[in-house]
Amino acid sequence: MLSHVQAKLLIVDDLPENLLALEALIKREDRIVYKALSADEALSLLLQHEFAMAILDVQMPGMNGFELAELMRGTEKTRNIPIVFVSAAGRELNYAFKGYESGAVDFLHKPLDIHAVKSKVNVFVDLYRQSKAMQEQVLALEQGRREQEALLEQLQDTRLELEQAVRMRDDFMSIVAHEVRTPLNGLILETQLRKMHLARDNAAAFTLDKMHAMVDRDERQIKSLIRLIEDMLDVSRIRTGKLSIRPTRFDLSALVRDLLHNFSRQIDAAETSVTLDAEQPVIGNWDEFRIEQVISNLLTNALRYGAKSPVSVKVYSEGNTALVDVRDQGIGISEENQQRIFQQFERVSARHAVAGLGLGLFISEQIVTAHGGTITVQSRIGEGALFRVCLPLQENSRINATSDRPHGRISSN
Repeated sequence: MLSHVQAKLLIVDDLPENLLALEALIKREDRIVYKALSADEALSLLLQHEFAMAILDVQMPGMNGFELAELMRGTEKTRNIPIVFVSAAGRELNYAFKGYESGAVDFLHKPLDIHAVKSKVNVFVDLYRQSKAMQEQVLALEQGRREQEALLEQLQDTRLELEQAVRMRDDFMSIVAHEVRTPLNGLILETQLRKMHLARDNAAAFTLDKMHAMVDRDERQIKSLIRLIEDMLDVSRIRTGKLSIRPTRFDLSALVRDLLHNFSRQIDAAETSVTLDAEQPVIGNWDEFRIEQVISNLLTNALRYGAKSPVSVKVYSEGNTALVDVRDQGIGISEENQQRIFQQFERVSARHAVAGLGLGLFISEQIVTAHGGTITVQSRIGEGALFRVCLPLQENSRINATSDRPHGRISSN
């Protein structure tokens, strides 16, 4: 039982004294009794409230009780309200039969039996409360079902995320193993070759020119290993908020010019050329090492995916913004992949087997974002790609203490 639910009762009679007498019989603290002197008043109340039952006098001027009952049964809001008719007419008029035809659940004759009235009202109030209790249970069950469905959906999403994380981990470990093995194999082969020459006392294998070549090869392999390790460490620093940004004032044009000079060997290996448009100094406060890291990543990608086509680099300023454009004419990037390439362990093109951990663009975006800037890409398949770095130019440019991406924080020192 829902004893806390107040039951609303409607009594309709054209005589005020009858309403008062009936109200006195059925009113209790857990009930609210509404009185109407006519069918019109009753209809108005029926549209405003939800009633547990209605007690209608049959004989009323204007619309009588039977007509009111028929209207109630024809209206969605009121059709299920139990109706009890009350009449002073004799039983010979057969009002009871007509009342049941009109949809009544009971019929009382005046003078009213006090105990019968109270008993019947108690029954219908209890039925109303039981109905409300069932409705609440149904609503609770429905709410529980929706919550279970939502929880199941969350669990399914979590499962998919975990599966993706496992795939990413496995892919990452596979990539790391491959990328680390390549320079290590080179170093191991060089070492075995030298041991073989030493075992054979082959001094001719260690002339000055050959020693220079050996050292150069070793240096390239070691730098490759260091780059892989630094990328992995940078991701860890980004996640823990320990990737420091130390701004100093320098010329971005000069930095890119020097960087291209250091890239001469990679450019030759890619069998292409790089042109630089940096006629004017572009001076600002940024972390020189980190910005060089960003441009290096973009140049590496341009050479890697440029399909031996020329690469162009432009350094310039517009208003309070410094910009660096790196454009290649290579394989291009699909629109779908453009949404993914700045994520961890993503390659620019899954169709081309290339070196690298897929961390360069992720790290680059984190660094640029920490400087208060942006990095974007414009590309079409087969038409190359344009990567644009935008950095604030204000003399006292604010370096963000935190990255606005969810991967972690980047501190400013």
